[in-house]
Amino acid sequence: MDINSLGSLGELIAALATVLTLIYLSIQIRQTNVITRARFGHEITERTYERYFQSAKDNEFSQFLAKDWAKEELDPSETQRVLNFSVMLLVDLFDIYDKVEQGLVEAKHLEFRVHVLRIGIFRSPLGLRAWNFWKVTRESSFVEWFEKNIIDQKEIEKLLNEMNKDDPKWMGKESISFRIDD
Repeated sequence: MDINSLGSLGELIAALATVLTLIYLSIQIRQTNVITRARFGHEITERTYERYFQSAKDNEFSQFLAKDWAKEELDPSETQRVLNFSVMLLVDLFDIYDKVEQGLVEAKHLEFRVHVLRIGIFRSPLGLRAWNFWKVTRESSFVEWFEKNIIDQKEIEKLLNEMNKDDPKWMGKESISFRIDD
């Protein structure tokens, strides 16, 4: 073997090593993405469970959540609690929406929150007040999505009609009711 043949063999080995390194790095990146998605999903689920646990063990907070915030008279501290709770829900929704858009968490986390928020908190006067304050911080595509999926009464009625069509007895099975405002 002459020096040119050895040089060509060296280049071939270097090229193969480069290809193998790229394949290895690709696998590592894919695994890191899977782990990151799983971690975010776990953190989101844990955050939700923690809220449920806190409300289950705190009788005063549970009574507060059970009030009809749109109809009952609220004292100033309760009004502040409703606004803070609404903002907490919005910030959580912003976080989940952004992570779904970035492909970091599954859409089911967002769908769950939309389902819960459709019960009416953001159609109450205080919920709308919180939304109107915070919506200027979001892109117009999110604002349109939020108002269609959570606030728009016609969309909620459409959803209810679809649910009634699929299973006319669903309402008797549900523990959470939708508030349909006139």
